[in-house]
Amino acid sequence: MLKGRKVRILFTTLILCLAMAAFCLDARAATKKEYFDSLSVGISQIVDPTVESVDEKAIEELTQISEASALQQEEESDLVMVNVQVAMNVRAEASEESDKVGVLYKDCGGRILERKDGWTRMKSGDLIGWASDEYLLFGEEAEAMADDVGNLIVLIETETLRVRREPDTEAEVFGLLAGDDELEMIEFVNDDWISVDYEGETGYVSAEFVDVDFHIDAGETLAAIREREEAERLAKLKANQGAVVVGGDDTKLLAALIQCEAGSETYNGKLAVGAVVMNRVRSGAYPNTVSGVIFASGQFTPALNGKVAKVYTSGKISDSCYEAARAAINGETNVGGATHFRRAGNHDGIQIDNQVFW
Repeated sequence: MLKGRKVRILFTTLILCLAMAAFCLDARAATKKEYFDSLSVGISQIVDPTVESVDEKAIEELTQISEASALQQEEESDLVMVNVQVAMNVRAEASEESDKVGVLYKDCGGRILERKDGWTRMKSGDLIGWASDEYLLFGEEAEAMADDVGNLIVLIETETLRVRREPDTEAEVFGLLAGDDELEMIEFVNDDWISVDYEGETGYVSAEFVDVDFHIDAGETLAAIREREEAERLAKLKANQGAVVVGGDDTKLLAALIQCEAGSETYNGKLAVGAVVMNRVRSGAYPNTVSGVIFASGQFTPALNGKVAKVYTSGKISDSCYEAARAAINGETNVGGATHFRRAGNHDGIQIDNQVFW
């Protein structure tokens, strides 16, 4: 009897312990649900020891980090900008010993194609090759520089485009542009119209017939450099034969550019454009001739789209543009040593008429 009584006491004690444990678990569960989560994991480990304990908070944090990293990679810009005072060489391979394939000038930019071992393979205009990361800017720094020196270009997608004085189909026509012309964009007026810089004045074109692209100065391939230098050499030979004096040819070419960039500006605006070209000629960071600066790949928009050549050939250049060109060639400047200009409004510098120079 005593033995049976002891068994009953032990059994009763065990029941009470289990009940107390259950009560404690219930109370704890009322305030901390995660206890049951960990308890269920613990039970699963007893049933299947291969199941590992899971920290849900840690998993959530890792997931957030992973998602943020993926988003950052998706949003990371492929823009690259050159950070030199004069120019840098572009190589066929990622090595200083590799063959030179072109040149990137100050403030040029492009798109990243590949990166490895401190080098970046990039595309800048027609130039594709490897450049040392030591002289390049990436990410936010590149975007800041591009915003500083780049501009939006309106590309014409029709055979002929009317530039009007007001954003209205009934407004007076400023001029006509051919399908291969390009203009510097000012802003989106609305869904139907875009304002553009037309020879220094504000014009309006229909958004239906144009596309907009962001323009940054581009590098030159060795082939483009050789072609440009050969054209300059032939021009000098022709001048030496007495057909056209070199100074007169340069003056006409610079006047043609001024006509395209600031034809409707005051004389001061025209002189400022001419001074920028001559400052580049003297700087050493650009080709050392007027034609070399004007026709360098990826520089002046009217030279890129053929407008300068058309104006030069036609001879439709105002006397004030010639006067400004001659003054700039003779060393006059009203913008100091500025080597850039763009439409006023989004850059600090010396503002003359509708443009800012720096």
